[in-house]
This record gives sequence, structure tokens and C-alpha cells, in this order.
Amino acid sequence: MSDRPTTLGQLKSTRYQPSTVKAELRRNMIAALRDGTPMFQNVIGFDKTVIPQIINAVLAQHDIILLGLRGQAKTRVARQLTALLDEFIPILPDFPLNEDPLAPVSDGAFKFIEKHGDETPIAWIHRDQRYNEKLATPDVSMSDLIGDLDPIKAANLKLDLSNEQVIHFGIIARTNRGLFCINELPDLSPRIQVGLLNIMEERDIQIRGFPVRLPMDLLMIFTANPEDYTNRGSIITPLKDRIESQVHTHYPTNLEDALSITTQEAWVGRDSGVHVHVPAFLREVVEEVAFAARKSEYLDQSSGVSARLPIALLENVVSNAERRGLLSGEQTVCVRPVDFQPAVSAITGKVELVYQGEQEGALNVARHLVGRAIKAVFDRVMPEVKEEDPGEENVFGPYKPILDHFAEGKRVQLGDLVDARATTTILQSIPSLKQMADNHVPMEKPDLESVAAMELVLEGLHQSRMLGKDEVDGIHNYYDLLGDMIEDMEKDLK
Repeated sequence: MSDRPTTLGQLKSTRYQPSTVKAELRRNMIAALRDGTPMFQNVIGFDKTVIPQIINAVLAQHDIILLGLRGQAKTRVARQLTALLDEFIPILPDFPLNEDPLAPVSDGAFKFIEKHGDETPIAWIHRDQRYNEKLATPDVSMSDLIGDLDPIKAANLKLDLSNEQVIHFGIIARTNRGLFCINELPDLSPRIQVGLLNIMEERDIQIRGFPVRLPMDLLMIFTANPEDYTNRGSIITPLKDRIESQVHTHYPTNLEDALSITTQEAWVGRDSGVHVHVPAFLREVVEEVAFAARKSEYLDQSSGVSARLPIALLENVVSNAERRGLLSGEQTVCVRPVDFQPAVSAITGKVELVYQGEQEGALNVARHLVGRAIKAVFDRVMPEVKEEDPGEENVFGPYKPILDHFAEGKRVQLGDLVDARATTTILQSIPSLKQMADNHVPMEKPDLESVAAMELVLEGLHQSRMLGKDEVDGIHNYYDLLGDMIEDMEKDLK
């Protein structure tokens, strides 16, 4: 900072020239594209869809609206636009509008410069200080956004109410020469949206009925849910017309992007002294829960399923494994399928149920989604489950020894708080189960992950309707489904 000009005279001697914020963004965008500088580095999955549209909008010097369901990184995209601003810009200190010393906008700033000339002091602000945002709510007022007259200030200074020095400026005015984002625009009342029209078109603000008009230099960014935007009609037509670029965001379209997002955001490195290992195949289960939710007939798809769901689910799953380690004294624990059921609280609060879902109940819907996710991964890595194969000896294919074990009337109980050693002993007593898991489930650390892989096979057979399961107080009781049905029928006949 010491080598930057501190007076207006020093600033004039440099090559600095006043520039609008949109021209500044365009200039830096051009430089970034030519140099191959990475942009929007913490935004995953938008490289071929959203980001090109954002680049085009910046090059065109457009205001932007980001349309997307909840949890689609709209605000993150908006905030990362600050990286395209100059690192520091000069301002007049003690003036609320971040005014350019070579292009002031207020009467007070003009008089201040006229009084001090080349000795006028200047300050510098960082690009991060040039971004502000406001969550739109029905109670937001024009004084919050633009400002209002302060009668007490006018009385103390003995100034007329039409004097700009008695204005208490709002957040938009204070973001002059910067980026301003309004989140959830449809929730802003129509009369306030009307108040934004002057900023969008004429680029100035007016306070009440007094002839105070100040030009504003802004890039306006808006976010909205597309359902609100198109169906509720909450954004007034003249305002929509003034937003030049409309960009649609989306959820991850493939498993790789989904895994990258959750890995980037989830807090899994704990400091409890228990190291929690998450097998890759169970990380896939976490993401498959979100994919299943976005297709579920029990959920309102118009409200969306946030990317925050798999993030919170992974954190809860890790927490359950961590809890097991703390109670059992294990220093290293592996996440297992049994850890998903105690973690469903990360799902229930992040989905909107339709009528069928409400009939089932949020907890049952969450468990259903976990089951579908486990089956998706099971089907991907394991041989196909067939109820009948040609030849009596091959009935149920490679799963026959496992299913025969249960057909003998044996049951297997697993608990989310039972340590890995005891669980391994239980699972290895089932013929062929370990061999099936070792041969088909991809494992990075077989010694550690084998117990989780065996649980995956068992749960996958249950989700394929080859085994029955009861769950009470964290205990998963697996049994022969067909044998149990026959036994119930015999009881009914008696």
C-alpha cells in the first residue's frame, strides 16, 4: 500500500483513468481469457454450461440473473465475480459512495476536491470490499436499499432536506463502483422492484420527492428460483426486461462432479483422536441418495434437492462412525452401511414432501432414499441378482450359498455401535459373503474396508428383495424373506 498514491496530485501523475465497473470487469475478463487464467475455481460442474454464459454476460457488460433451484451455487458464482475486479481502486475517504477521486458524483465530494486541490487525500479499497448482497424479504424497504433523508441530521447541520448531505444512504448506494447481489428476487415486494427500475435503466438514485439525483456505477446480480420466476410471476415484467442476461444453473449431472463438490465442502477431517475412513463405494452411496431424491415420487421436484444434502449426510455418516470409535476405543474406524440409518436427519430437513411422501412420513422416505442409493451402488459393482436361473443347482446364481445360510432359519444382527472386529466375525460366518465382497467391491484398503463391503452385499440383497430385514433401536436383523413369509402363513392357518 505504501507505493500507492495518497493524494489526488500523485494519482494524476500515474496512468490511472476512471472506469465503470462493467468496463473494468470486461477488461479483466479479456485478460484472463487471453492468459488462460482459471476462473470460478471453487464452482464444479458448470464449465460447459453456466460459466460460458457468465463470461458472455460480462463481456457484454450485462446485469445478470441466475435462475436455479436451491443449493445450485448461485450465490457462490455471484461472489466469485469479484475476482475479475481490480485488486485495489482509489476512493475519497470519509465519503459513503466509494467515489472516484477523478470522477466524483456527489456535490460534497466536488466541493471537497475544489477546496483541497491536488492535496486531496485518497484511500484505496480492496476488491472484496466492493461486493455486497441482500436477501430479498417482503419487509425490505427502499430506505434499506437506496437510502432516506435524515431529519435529525438536517436539523443539526441546519441544512435543507433537499441537500444530499442529509441523506442516510442504503446498501445499494454504498456499493457504488462495485457488485450488488439481490438473492431470491421474487420475494422482494413489487413496489420495491419498481424502485429498482431507475437504477437498472437510468443508473441513478432518487430520494423521496426531493430533487437529489446521484449517478450510480454498479453491476447488478440477481438470483431466483425458476419456479418462482415463471409460475408465480413475482418478478415484475419491466424489471425482467432490464436484466439483460438470464443464466440457468443446475445440479451435478454426473457422479464425478457430485463427488468433487461434496469432497470440497464436507467437514470430515475430525480432531477427536479417531480417524474415520470413508470407502469410495460408500462415498458413492452418499451421492446416490441425492440422485435418488431428485427422481423420487415422494418429493416435490419443483423445490429441488440441494447439494447441501449429500454434504450434510456425509458429515453425519462420518459422525456416527466417529461416535462408534469413541465408544469402542478404536483409533481407526471405517464407515459402514449401518452408519447411514442414524444419519438420516441430514435428509429429512432438506426435502419437501408431496402428498404420498407425507403419507409415508419423512423418516421412512429418508430411509427409502438410502435404500435406493445402496441398491444403485450394489447393482453397479455386484453380479446381477436373479431369482431363477436355468438348472436347479444355479438358483440365485453366486448368491445361493449366502441365501441358503438364511434359508436354514439363521438370522444375522448388525449394529451401528458394534465394533469392526465383532461385526467381521459375524459376517464371516456367512458362507461366500467375504469372497463375494472381496471379488466384486472395489476397495482401496481391503483390510479396513472388507467389513463395509460385506455389509454392502448383505444390504444390497435386502434391497433386491432377496433378504428380509427388521430394524429396531439401531439393530439390523437380516433373515430369510421367503421362509419368514411361509412361517407367517402357517401361523395364520393355525
